[in-house]
Amino acid sequence: MKLQADVVIVGAGIIGLCTAMQITKRSSLSVVVVEQSRSLGEGSSGASSAVCRHRYSYNEMLLLARDGINAYRHWPEFIEAAQPLAQFQNEGVLWLADMGDSWASSESRRLEEAGIRSSILDAEQLKDRFPALNPCSLTPDTRSGEAHDCNEGAPYLLEIDGGYFDPVNALQDLSSATRKKGVTIKFLSKIKKVLVQAGKTVGVQFADGSSIEAPHVINATGPWCNDVFDQLELDLSWSLKPTRIQVLHLDRPAELTGALPVCCDMVGGIYFRTQNRGQQIILGSTLEEDEQEVVANPSDYAQTIEDDFMHAKLHALHHRIPSLPYRGTVNGYCGLYTVNRQDVHPIVGRTQIEGFYVANGFSGHGFKLAPAIGSMLAQEITGEICDFDTGVPPAFLSIDRIPLQLDSKNVLA
Repeated sequence: MKLQADVVIVGAGIIGLCTAMQITKRSSLSVVVVEQSRSLGEGSSGASSAVCRHRYSYNEMLLLARDGINAYRHWPEFIEAAQPLAQFQNEGVLWLADMGDSWASSESRRLEEAGIRSSILDAEQLKDRFPALNPCSLTPDTRSGEAHDCNEGAPYLLEIDGGYFDPVNALQDLSSATRKKGVTIKFLSKIKKVLVQAGKTVGVQFADGSSIEAPHVINATGPWCNDVFDQLELDLSWSLKPTRIQVLHLDRPAELTGALPVCCDMVGGIYFRTQNRGQQIILGSTLEEDEQEVVANPSDYAQTIEDDFMHAKLHALHHRIPSLPYRGTVNGYCGLYTVNRQDVHPIVGRTQIEGFYVANGFSGHGFKLAPAIGSMLAQEITGEICDFDTGVPPAFLSIDRIPLQLDSKNVLA
């Protein structure tokens, strides 16, 4: 007996499962999600810091972030479940940048025009609202650790509607919700190839020789995307590289009191946020130089945090939070971005092969965008619109677009 489906989604990460959810919200198409791992969260999604910030260089990305985060802010409605595991943590997102006095007001106007609430804080307002944070706009010396005399800094931008989400609980919620709507999720199912006849997708074949017939196949395999592309005769001009990323986490000491927002510290080259009901701090890099380590095999790469990375990022964190004591255990983990080396933005949508779609190369942006990316793909496949859709045109991230022009190619681009 041959297995059949209307849509096969390859990859059960946040992109794949949000796409399955978006398709079933507007159609009766049968959807099968196939995943090479034995459980949810073993790829990039499970290691995501899941920061939900809106500001991007391009307005279209800002709108995609807005539409994706809107689903997280209204998660029970999006997944159609009264008591989900995941809850949006609306801590706000604070941007600390040395970009001139007009930067914060200009960015605030962009956000407000998109319906995203924001606030501009001066140094005193910052200290009143977040007393643990140092408003300094001077870059710390993370190589020597030498101290400097801090200044009061420039105006700061606060995204009121930003925050973070729990990535593993989000995957569990999506798995339950999509299965209730008839989606089949098959684990330990690594595909061997996408089946194509006369330029059209007809299904997928697995390593054991079994197959699923389907007229629509979506590549949502994250850092394994090239395994799918390599066996297709597809004119892919994009360089999508699995890239090792390091993340630190440490317990929040009792003496560190007061609210802590999600911080995008462009001065220190770090981002950080709390987790586990505010009892821990997650710390990562925003520097392009820390997004260069390409791994040959995304199933086998170094998991140990490097001492130089740890010391540099901790120094930057202590600069931003001077009351943080120099004690306690610092742990860490490594994950993978799939970095689009041309412009650190994803490719999404139709390809030259009829029925074959891509959602790859997210370069660290994928989690916050996932519900909106799922909407883009679902609209293309079904032709239908519904709640939690985005209006960003498919051409913006299409596979045949011209690379976007950016001042810097990092996770904050």
